[in-house]
Amino acid sequence: MAEQLYDIPLKSLDGKPTTLREHEGEVMLVVNVASKCGLTPQYEGLQKLYSERKGEGLVVLGFPANDFRGQEPGSNEEIAEFCSTNYGVEFPMYEKITVTGPQKHALYSALTQAQPKVEGDEAMRARLTSRGIDVGQPPELLWNFEKFVVDRKGDVVARFAPDVPADDPRLKKALDTALTAT
Repeated sequence: MAEQLYDIPLKSLDGKPTTLREHEGEVMLVVNVASKCGLTPQYEGLQKLYSERKGEGLVVLGFPANDFRGQEPGSNEEIAEFCSTNYGVEFPMYEKITVTGPQKHALYSALTQAQPKVEGDEAMRARLTSRGIDVGQPPELLWNFEKFVVDRKGDVVARFAPDVPADDPRLKKALDTALTAT
């Protein structure tokens, strides 16, 4: 799985071709993000986490997606400006992609296949359905800001619900484990 994950073609937010290979040997926290979501303030916690732990080998990777009620309508340039101006985002951001359904980007197909179970999604699932929002069933993503932890070997080792913030003890534990593994 690791080789496959590292070699999936991607583009940075400024349009340059790349892959996750540039993060080989790092622990990756992969997050589908959106600028007009109730969870958008999580950018602040994600940036703080990145700033505090990048020296240990953690990298946060943001993947804008417009899959959930059109909450990421902007262009890549607008997204970059929004993230920089409002949250001081310094972690790597990638071009807007599709993270659900038949047009799902290969990265998200690989992530969800590797880790179909989401930790902590019960409350978020109930909240969305109580508001009349039709949510997908696992392994599909539930909403914006779902988080995947990828260890230094490129294996997907954990997946967390959208409303699990960067400072949640469950996420911190998963990151600690991945960062200290040899």
